[in-house]
Amino acid sequence: MTPSPPAHQLSDRDCEILKEVVVKYILTAEPVSSRTVAKSSAHGLSAATIRNTMADLEEGGYLYQPHTSAGRVPTHQGYHLFIDELMDSQNLPIQQRRFIDENLSEASEGAGNLMSLTAQMLSELSHQVSVVLTPAIGETVLKAVDFVALSGRKVLCVVVSSTGFVDNKILETEEPLSREDLTFISNYLTENFAGMTVSEVREQLLLMMAEERAQVDRLLSLSIDLARRGLDPTSGPELFFEGAAELLNYPELEDITRVRQLFDTFSRKAQLVKLLNQYMSGDGVRVVIGDDSDVTSELDFSLVTTSYGISGRRLGSVGVFGPSRMEYGRMIPLVDYLGESLSRALAHSFSGRPQD
Repeated sequence: MTPSPPAHQLSDRDCEILKEVVVKYILTAEPVSSRTVAKSSAHGLSAATIRNTMADLEEGGYLYQPHTSAGRVPTHQGYHLFIDELMDSQNLPIQQRRFIDENLSEASEGAGNLMSLTAQMLSELSHQVSVVLTPAIGETVLKAVDFVALSGRKVLCVVVSSTGFVDNKILETEEPLSREDLTFISNYLTENFAGMTVSEVREQLLLMMAEERAQVDRLLSLSIDLARRGLDPTSGPELFFEGAAELLNYPELEDITRVRQLFDTFSRKAQLVKLLNQYMSGDGVRVVIGDDSDVTSELDFSLVTTSYGISGRRLGSVGVFGPSRMEYGRMIPLVDYLGESLSRALAHSFSGRPQD
């Protein structure tokens, strides 16, 4: 993301008019004219003065004019400057904070349920598309492994992380295994490898395969083979979406071609996962607008995202995805609070500690 020039390089008048244009455009979705700004300006500036200032802002890359006779709309550089230095700060209303906390505290057990509920609440409160990214199984810390006999030689491998994320995989064995054998294997792996990441466990198993004991001990050999295949660190993160239909009410998506573009973007999950991972490492809320990324530039959309985690370990991210003229003053505190609340809910549900 290319940072916009700081506001101090603009005059107070420039900043005030840029702020007015951004606010008006977010509310109306219509290019903002100098006459519109003049009517609402508290500085008593003439339309001609405002028009000249808007032309300077356009030359500086903060505004652009869609058509010769139209008013101006913000560029992604203009939005960034508005967000970073001109936007009035807002706190999330206490009613929404209470709604979030009560719902997360009453959620059914399981990290998947928390992720799904978070996506639903975020879409409902933002009227945008919500996205929630879970961690890749290889990055999670192992809590338990359980093998369950199915029909014939098929076995279900259930991997549970210390934060409640669950990964299931059906394996086929060379011979039918008894319930006792599967219980032994499950207990052996859980007792010896709990507390390590799934990727670390798999690396350790690969080293053990070459040891002499593993070649002569039948159950140990079976344990290593089943775990090696069941603990697949390449299993990617899961992406929860909610609220795509919300965007159909926006004038930006009245064109059916853009609607197709939107759903095509959602179908390319790998691209969205890559984008969310790219901004997960930073602290606080990150805002990606228009040309900042390939994903947002195609639709002239924005992504407001933050990470969640436990004990300083980032696990995934939450965010809203929608037209660039979203209400950033409302979206940023909403995403920030939901990320913090989800972190508290995960810590409470899976470590037994009370929420702060």
